[in-house]
Amino acid sequence: MREILSDLVAEEQSLDQFLQGLHERDWKLPTMAPGWSIHDTISHLAFTEWAAADSVNGDAEPGSLPVEDIDEWTARGVREGRPKRYQEVIEWWRSGRAAVVDALSKKLPSERVEWVVAPMSAKALATLRLMETWAHGLDIKMALADRFTGEPEEDPLLDSPRLRHVAWLAHRMLPWAFELAGEEFPGGGIRVELMGPNYARWVYGPADAENVIKGIAGEWCRVAVHRLDVSATNLKAEGDAAEVALHVVRAY
Repeated sequence: MREILSDLVAEEQSLDQFLQGLHERDWKLPTMAPGWSIHDTISHLAFTEWAAADSVNGDAEPGSLPVEDIDEWTARGVREGRPKRYQEVIEWWRSGRAAVVDALSKKLPSERVEWVVAPMSAKALATLRLMETWAHGLDIKMALADRFTGEPEEDPLLDSPRLRHVAWLAHRMLPWAFELAGEEFPGGGIRVELMGPNYARWVYGPADAENVIKGIAGEWCRVAVHRLDVSATNLKAEGDAAEVALHVVRAY
């Protein structure tokens, strides 16, 4: 658990540091999520962190998991945050994410914990929290994209090696994504070959799979969190099931 928790903390701290450069008025800016401001986005993250901490610690209300109406559950977190000042919201998020890391640090990677849709391993839940932080961080940064200087070293949207966790999660959830879409997942599996930051090579899936996806890790991950349409990428599919995967992949 040490590696994923270390990267989770780093991803959260990176977003936190970015938020420190915002003015109070910036927190009201709309994001890519319809109807959500930056304030709403951090409220959502805070709400879900505390929900995850309560679940891992066994403190969740009886019958609250799995969630029957995910949209209403998600909207509840935003509603709870709207009366708060932005300073209160960020402290709500900080305390919640610290509680999650503390709770998960006491679990074995394979230990099962309850979550929104179904139980999952402690490692998968930690990865899910990193994915959510990264994806909503994209929403927030894109809301301020017109302020970026254009210098690569100063680009807050630049991908980090931590993205490998999101890439892994997206591949791991392919069978579930196929099931939700009413498609049959291939018995031989799907192989995903990606180029990550600094030309790192990330490979997931059986070496002998007939269905293969190749491309840039950042594009694969953005498609998986529905921040980029596959038609706007250079991702390549070999095999019919791989082609389906590019259109149904989801990391949540």
